[in-house]
Amino acid sequence: MIRTILLPLLAVAGLALAINTVRTSAQVRPANPPVAEPARSPFSSSVAGSGIIESSSENIAVGTPLAGTIARVHVKHGQQVKAGESLFELDSRALQAELGARQAVRAQAEARLQKAKLSPRAEDVPPLEARVKAAQARVRTATAQLSDAKNQLDLLEKITDKRAVVLEDLTRRRDAVFTAEAGVAEAEAGVAEAQSELNKMRAGTWSADLEIARADVLLATSQVDAISTDLERLIIRAPIDGQVLQRNVRPGEFAQAGTATSNPLVMIGNTDVLHIRCDIDENDAWRLEPGAKARASLRGNGDIATDVTFVRIEPYVVPKRSLTGESTERVDTRVLQVIFSFPKGAMQAYVGQLVDVRIEAKPGSSRAATPTSASTSTPTSTPTPENAAPTLPAAPASSRPQS
Repeated sequence: MIRTILLPLLAVAGLALAINTVRTSAQVRPANPPVAEPARSPFSSSVAGSGIIESSSENIAVGTPLAGTIARVHVKHGQQVKAGESLFELDSRALQAELGARQAVRAQAEARLQKAKLSPRAEDVPPLEARVKAAQARVRTATAQLSDAKNQLDLLEKITDKRAVVLEDLTRRRDAVFTAEAGVAEAEAGVAEAQSELNKMRAGTWSADLEIARADVLLATSQVDAISTDLERLIIRAPIDGQVLQRNVRPGEFAQAGTATSNPLVMIGNTDVLHIRCDIDENDAWRLEPGAKARASLRGNGDIATDVTFVRIEPYVVPKRSLTGESTERVDTRVLQVIFSFPKGAMQAYVGQLVDVRIEAKPGSSRAATPTSASTSTPTSTPTPENAAPTLPAAPASSRPQS
């Protein structure tokens, strides 16, 4: 009996639930109102684009040419700096020690060169002259010994009775003459050697030796200069007058050599006049004229707006990238980048902030001139200034000069 009652009740409940679900899904929900009313175009015919604010010098990512530990940081966020002013320094103790060693080598080379220039010293000549005299005395002694040996040999050879001469004595006398002759030759060679040393000393250092000594000094000096240059490169200085936009360095951290555009050590830009880098869809690029009037408004508050001045068109059309959060970025379309400028106090805006730009243009198709018209093929796509944050898409390096 329970089954005959329960099953019909369950069927009726399921039917009621299905009818309610169908009615609920068929209802049209009203659209949510926008967070902020979009700004209106002041021109009868215009092209809309999404722009990002950057410094007039373009955002300069300052890196370090040498890797090392950061010793001191001299600037703060938002600080105004002058060109050549120190931003931060790397640890220089190792290079300082090497510089001391190189300076010692240079001092040694300079001392050798000075010694070569002052040669000979006055006290170096008398010993060599004494050597010459001693060698000459040995020549005279050897000559006397040779003369005596010859006389002794002549006496034996003049004896007519050969039976009175012992052959061994005659041989010994002849050998003594030969030995004496060798002694004279050796003594004369000693005189020549001593005289040559004396002449060399009196002539001074050979010109080729002086050039070698000078080259050693130059080499040691260049090595000292190289270390001094590396020490100077450890002090990272501001390339231009501007404002510190980012400072991602702290004492004790290790800084890699090179420039990390996604997370630069220090980012600097001239913010006296701000620029807007605006992306114009390639389909609308033909409508744009150089020098056209334009107006920029902040995202989220269209009432905060200002007229902007045309600066230039970057003639290379670049891919427009859309960050989807995936491992790769999808390239949807290409855009023409147009640069506008406005004074810093014209509206409260900051470098890296997104703005909507409406540019007076030739009449075109019936496409709505709205900030999203340049991005119909992508959910969100914004221009990227040089060295912008990684959450913003970046144009290829060839689109503008690298900093």
